[in-house]
Amino acid sequence: MKEERVNTTDYISNVKTKDYVETFAKWDKSMKATHKILIPDMLPWHFMILERLFKNEGYDVEVLKNDTRAVVDEGLKHVHNDTCYPCLCVVGQFIDALKSGKYDPDHTAVIITQSGGGCRASNYIPLIRKALKAEFPNVPVLSLNFVGLEKDSSLDISVSLLLKLVFAIYYGDNIMWCYNQTKPYEEEVGATDKVRDEMVDYVVSMLGTHSFVRYKKVSKRIIKAFASVKRRNIKKVKVGIVGEIYVKYSAIGNNHLEDFLMSEDCEPVVPALMDFVLYCIVNNINEGEMYDKKGKFIWLNKVLYRVLFHMQKKIIKLFEKDGTFEPLHNFEHLRKCGDKVINQGVKMGEGWLIPAEMAALAETGTENIVCAQPFGCLPNHIAGKGVIRTLKNLYEKENIVAVDYDPSATKVNQENRIKLMLATARENLQNSD
Repeated sequence: MKEERVNTTDYISNVKTKDYVETFAKWDKSMKATHKILIPDMLPWHFMILERLFKNEGYDVEVLKNDTRAVVDEGLKHVHNDTCYPCLCVVGQFIDALKSGKYDPDHTAVIITQSGGGCRASNYIPLIRKALKAEFPNVPVLSLNFVGLEKDSSLDISVSLLLKLVFAIYYGDNIMWCYNQTKPYEEEVGATDKVRDEMVDYVVSMLGTHSFVRYKKVSKRIIKAFASVKRRNIKKVKVGIVGEIYVKYSAIGNNHLEDFLMSEDCEPVVPALMDFVLYCIVNNINEGEMYDKKGKFIWLNKVLYRVLFHMQKKIIKLFEKDGTFEPLHNFEHLRKCGDKVINQGVKMGEGWLIPAEMAALAETGTENIVCAQPFGCLPNHIAGKGVIRTLKNLYEKENIVAVDYDPSATKVNQENRIKLMLATARENLQNSD
């Protein structure tokens, strides 16, 4: 019998479709007075400041702290398993929190930050909306971005609040940086945590006044407060944490990596969030130079970079003058470190910033590094794992372990891989004495 062939092209062209527009709950400015806004626990150090800052601005916000396996399971239920792990965690944390019964879905909204880069993170909004519509259709999704995305759902940010957010990043970096260099060595258990809480209160109080712009005064106070904590004069293995921004900072994303390293008698070294902000700005400037782009946008990025980098240099000088702590990385030095390994045109995700941070850490005495690699983040794997051989050729003693974070990876396996790296690190430390 002769097989009859179907002309698929003709069939598809004759299919009648109806216009279909999916609707979702929308944020209205009047909801500021009636809705609680849930924030995913992406940046624990900085969000403890930003949470209180937004409350002072009249927003009822809460940074979520639910981090059980139920969060990952909810993410798997509502997000395609090929989507990146950070997105799965964010969606899962929202759904798990709303299912807890603690929040009224009719008076609750959620918010997510967007950088606008060539990353799936810029597409989290539709994924979160679809997930919420399945079970909590009345919960609107807000976007916090400065690149014009989701204009109908963006949180209104005044110039005053924008300035406070910028300074809050610097202050959050300073607290995180000093804390991690103090906590592993404290003589009195809990002394560092007490200073951290005091400095968060101090920063928030300053952000509530016009004095918040006196960043040198605030930074100096933070450094002095942590320097006053009595520390043991002992050497410990220093371990840098680099990688995709969510699993780099978020305890839920990296299975409490900082806490684990401290439990292993190590000093965690986490690069500043402001480095990522400057990285995003520099990428815009580089794009203008590479493709001969001109105009107000490129000019504004250049001005913004000069201002922020100037502030960073002043803060670094304060660390150097005090002498208690290793200073923050100079961003221009970071760029030079990155140029040794990879071109700055590699800007998808965290791109060239990952090898730049690994190189800068090695040059400042932190040769042991955990490169956190979330499932589904292709740029991170390429710019992370892909440059390890080059980095080891440049820095003979650099000891890097790339750790995968995904729904199927067990905490035991992740920690065992890190322990193998730490065994080498301890041996190197012993031989250096």
